[in-house]
Amino acid sequence: MPAKGERVQKGRVVNTVSLLTVIALLVTGAMFVRIRPTADSVAVLSATGISCGGCGSAIERALQAKKGVAAVEVDVNGGRVIVGFDSKMIGPAGISSTVASLGYRNSVADCRSAEQFRKLTGRDPGKGWQSKGCGDSCPLERK
Repeated sequence: MPAKGERVQKGRVVNTVSLLTVIALLVTGAMFVRIRPTADSVAVLSATGISCGGCGSAIERALQAKKGVAAVEVDVNGGRVIVGFDSKMIGPAGISSTVASLGYRNSVADCRSAEQFRKLTGRDPGKGWQSKGCGDSCPLERK
């Protein structure tokens, strides 16, 4: 039977190893958490070829995967893409090229600070309407 001192020493080792394991797991998990950036700027793109909600969803997914993009809204009927972004991480040109890489011709129609956008629209980017369903020119609607 181990002596009392050996049991205490063994208990400390087990506690230390357990604590280090928990810390390692927390640090590893923290590396995979994606913290959403805060939008300090808003870009409005004028785009052509957005014909349905599927197009809008594809644009939203592609832009939300970009570092620095905080919010995306796609106006299928109006052909506008509104993007709230962190200007230290991405700019309007990078946003525009991402949309163009999906096959949608576009240009930056407007770019302003998030505060100017709030004053103009009364809301934060990403807090407005969402592109759901099909737009007026959707091939699925023509029967």
